[in-house]
Amino acid sequence: MKKEIIIHQIQSEILRVLLFQPQARFVDLNKLKISTDQFAFHLKSLVESGLVVKSDKCRYGLTPIGKEFANRLDMEKQTPQIEKQAKIGVLIFAIKKESGVEKYLLQQRLKQPYFGYFGGVGGKLKIGETLFEGAKREFKEETGLTAKLSFAGVNHKTDYSKEKVLFEDKIFFVFRADNPKGDLIKEFQGGKNFWFSLSEIKKLPNLFPDVLDKIKMIQEKQISFSEKKYFVDEF
Repeated sequence: MKKEIIIHQIQSEILRVLLFQPQARFVDLNKLKISTDQFAFHLKSLVESGLVVKSDKCRYGLTPIGKEFANRLDMEKQTPQIEKQAKIGVLIFAIKKESGVEKYLLQQRLKQPYFGYFGGVGGKLKIGETLFEGAKREFKEETGLTAKLSFAGVNHKTDYSKEKVLFEDKIFFVFRADNPKGDLIKEFQGGKNFWFSLSEIKKLPNLFPDVLDKIKMIQEKQISFSEKKYFVDEF
């Protein structure tokens, strides 16, 4: 796991004060009674970083970016830190019939973590995107294909080591892709794409343990939710 993002205690205290009031004077921000020079240095750093703005009336307040940043601080800790949250992504499983056999598009991951593992097509949802926009973009970028997308459900997945150390916490919005069209990108930096039958998928080495559950999800006629913890040997 990544280390906590920690900001200086003086700066975090300034953000804490401004989080609970629209504006404040210099003297009112210095709750810790720090020397004027030292406190002015840290306040100036927050202004230069774009988190705090000084008004014409010599009062300080949070910028829009500062409001979002301060709202993510875990204020329960003695030194506030950015609160870690689950990663949000989209996961797409395309399906087609070939000679009467249903085949599913899987991707072999050729980057860390989980180098060499097989799973669905997907990636992170970008800020400001709708779920369908994110799914459409990821599917096109990584496969070169377009398809009719339908929302299948939500999956919350956490991966732990055998020693119960949390590796990853992810929430996937799962989509089914029907009638795929275009020329498949077979290989790209970070992965390869393959069409497999269900029987072939079950024989794959290094198959993500939740792939068959995801395939079952896209086969159902109603939106579903799943949540599971996995204890993995490799990461």
